Amino acid sequence: MNPTARKTTIGLALTLSVSTLLLTACGTAPEAATTDGGTDSAGSFLPCAVSDLTGFKDGQFNELTYDGVAKAADALGVETRTAESTSEDQYAGNISAMVDEDCSLIVTVGFALAAATRDSAAENPDVDYALIDSTVSDDDGTPIEADNVKPVLFDTAQAAYLAGYLSAAASKTGVVGTFGGMPFPSVTVFMDGFVDGVAKYNEAHGATVKVVGWDKTTQDGLFVGNFDDQVQAKTLSEGLLDQGADIIMPVAGSLFLATVEAMKDRNIDGGVLGVNNDAYEAAPENQSYYLTSVLKNLTNAADEVTTAAGNGEFDNTPYVGTLENDGVGIAPLHDWADRIDPAIVAEVDQLKADIISGKIVVESPSSPKS
Repeated sequence: MNPTARKTTIGLALTLSVSTLLLTACGTAPEAATTDGGTDSAGSFLPCAVSDLTGFKDGQFNELTYDGVAKAADALGVETRTAESTSEDQYAGNISAMVDEDCSLIVTVGFALAAATRDSAAENPDVDYALIDSTVSDDDGTPIEADNVKPVLFDTAQAAYLAGYLSAAASKTGVVGTFGGMPFPSVTVFMDGFVDGVAKYNEAHGATVKVVGWDKTTQDGLFVGNFDDQVQAKTLSEGLLDQGADIIMPVAGSLFLATVEAMKDRNIDGGVLGVNNDAYEAAPENQSYYLTSVLKNLTNAADEVTTAAGNGEFDNTPYVGTLENDGVGIAPLHDWADRIDPAIVAEVDQLKADIISGKIVVESPSSPKS
């Protein structure tokens, strides 16, 4: 994916994430963050994690990943160490700090850390790495394999396809919208699946529901420019509402909260889709707005990869989360259950089965290859 081929809307300012986990500056060795019952004796397996700039208490991507690392560490009876980034220029230094701490496995969170992960892995062939939501590539963007880097990927287009179908069915205006945080493949893969799910609904029901905010054909759409600018996310949401959208899927971490606020301000009886985890549980103060969420089971994936490494079974074969292995999915309808025709729910269940069986193939240029 080439970010310059898309129209990006740059956010106003990055809000530094406050975390109760350990904060490390670039190149500074962090102290140990210990899981319950863990020990860290010389020569033991030591799993570590490096966040992106939204930190380990973001209630989203980083936190869900760390929860998996910590869960595995607890089961293995070992400690963890973490390095929390607050700016992009800290990524390389924080990964280096984890190497200096003699980490056995370093889990790096997100596409933005891909280059720093690649470089560190090349310099430290005896250290294993798990790169969440990205592959490694050369400076020209060509994917490459590294013996000590395991990409942890998710085919969220499959789950977003189901969410797009539901959104088209739920829309009263015949317009649904989406926007992203940044034009990463791990973001646009959601948007591609969403568009195709709406198209499937239109085909099945002879409808003409329109998607605004993303054009799958041109790979062009709306982006905040980061994942923590609630002000800019609200501005983009208002723009989608101006175009008639009453169901919106922000693929931007916790920025779905800005979309809810935009709907509240205009007294719009609309629906918002969460991503990664279930927004209904993550932000219960706005439960009536959540149609569903497109789930990325980051915690299970990080747990599985960390446990395998701890048992001496690390390999560089990509982990790919799908509907079939429960690595991706959609959340329950919760408060919207009574607002969606049971026949639509049955159709979505059948679509899921058809995707798992291979009868329906959801395609995106950003879908991971196992």
